[in-house]
Amino acid sequence: MKRHVNDIVAYLDGDRVIFPNPIILALSSRVTFTRSRGPEVDDGLGAAGVLELPLPRGGGAKPAWIVDGQQRALALSRSRRKDLPVPVNGFVADEVDLQRDQFLRVNNTRPLPTGLITELLPEVSTNLPARMAAKKIPAAICDWLDRAAESPFHGLIRRASDGGRKPSAVVADTSLLKAIEESLSSASGCLFPYRNIATGETDADGITAVLVAYWTAVKRVFPDAWGKPPARSRLMHGAGIRAAGRLMDRVMAGVDARGPKAADRAEREVRLVAPVCRWTAGEWEGLNDLPWDEVQNTPRHIRVLSNHLIRAYLQAKGVAG
Repeated sequence: MKRHVNDIVAYLDGDRVIFPNPIILALSSRVTFTRSRGPEVDDGLGAAGVLELPLPRGGGAKPAWIVDGQQRALALSRSRRKDLPVPVNGFVADEVDLQRDQFLRVNNTRPLPTGLITELLPEVSTNLPARMAAKKIPAAICDWLDRAAESPFHGLIRRASDGGRKPSAVVADTSLLKAIEESLSSASGCLFPYRNIATGETDADGITAVLVAYWTAVKRVFPDAWGKPPARSRLMHGAGIRAAGRLMDRVMAGVDARGPKAADRAEREVRLVAPVCRWTAGEWEGLNDLPWDEVQNTPRHIRVLSNHLIRAYLQAKGVAG
């Protein structure tokens, strides 16, 4: 971001400058518009006039919020040029929910940090584009897992807004989100039955019950690997979360998540793979003796690690049976 802002400043301070992209503002209803005398603009679709933005005093509420163009606005404040006409689009929105909705829509066709989308989606109540709407339920569940005291992930999920200020946050929300999405969308996923594709209804309580039971079991089976930074525990790493998420589909298929002993039952199942796991030390036998800390968050490593855990689980179940 710093480099991008500096590039914009250098451009603005150049000789031939245009500013084609408007800054989009969400305006407070305290903003007033006074129409000027003169003919209608564009057959009555617009009117010329003066827009007055009351400046805050004594730490009061600001009259406008930048929905799109934060980097351009920052570059303008640092530019030597003070006479550049800047196009601005604005809409009145006192409600934070509407501001979030517009922020997501404006940035829908351009890359936004995935973690920021994950964090904002649960707070948006209006209709969203289909691609983003499909992610809303998993994002809301991920948000709940970070906030709920009964969740094994309580305080452990790294969010875009944290800015590194939350030392306990060791799990990337994007990794957990993908694990949830995969189980919800696959017919063989243990979360799939909790989603009615025809009506769009989702049993969020049932989904959270499954996730709490399973990941509580994982936490109990691997206490030395739980809650540590990914550099010290590959269980908290993106590859570990995704692989353990795929194991969840096998383990929880036979566990009543709403039962009084769901976590205990899941724990017995997860312990079957403990002998082959090397989350914090050693080498992964069966994975070409790959050192534990060389497991990477790549499709290939996620796939081979997932297959390794599932194969070990099924073999252990065969022996036990």
